[in-house]
Amino acid sequence: MADFKVVTPDFLKVYISTSKDDISFNEKRFPKDLTISDLKAKLELITGGNCNTMQVEAYDKDNKHICSLSNNEALLGSYPLDDGMRLHVVDKFSIRNELDFGDVQKFEYSEEEYSKKTDSVRAFLLKNKMGQYNEENIKKKEKQLAEEKQLAESTPIGSRCKVTVSNAPCRLGTVMYTGAVETLPGYWVGVKYDEPLGKNNGTFKGKTYFECANNYGAFVKPHNVECGDFPEEDYDLNEEI
Repeated sequence: MADFKVVTPDFLKVYISTSKDDISFNEKRFPKDLTISDLKAKLELITGGNCNTMQVEAYDKDNKHICSLSNNEALLGSYPLDDGMRLHVVDKFSIRNELDFGDVQKFEYSEEEYSKKTDSVRAFLLKNKMGQYNEENIKKKEKQLAEEKQLAESTPIGSRCKVTVSNAPCRLGTVMYTGAVETLPGYWVGVKYDEPLGKNNGTFKGKTYFECANNYGAFVKPHNVECGDFPEEDYDLNEEI
């Protein structure tokens, strides 16, 4: 009779939460041959709890309690845990409390004093001409924004258009909106496609810019829109049987 072996991943991917607050940490990856004692040492660094006093409980994706990881000598893989579950750390968090300086008045430099410092982040950015201190890059972005605005304003609302975006087929539609879109950088063109190949109905994050059926609307950059004589295609279903 052939021998069968059950193969499982060597690592477990779980989320971490604590009894201190409602903070849920990003997904963490632990080896299954890790002892619970060593796991608690790692959780101490993540949560600020004390590895000697903390209790670790496991919950599934439906927030149902599965088990308590109480045996410090046991291996993590010996518990019935699956990827996507949550390890909940229960502790007094004395370590984190000792390091919490939320009520301590912070020392702040005045704008003039901070500008004179040579070891600040601002000084580093200025010296290396990075970020907002790179004048050449700023001018380039301002020029691109001005060109984008002009292109958007010159796109007639109601005109037929062809939208060409990289890694996507060309789509035909009608220009419904031009201008800024809240929370998005630059200027945009709102298009109602002839087919349901869009991403919205003309509404983005609760604000309506134009109206159309679901999945017929999209916002695209002006340079991806070409206006012209692009008649709506007649999809005659009788042409094929």
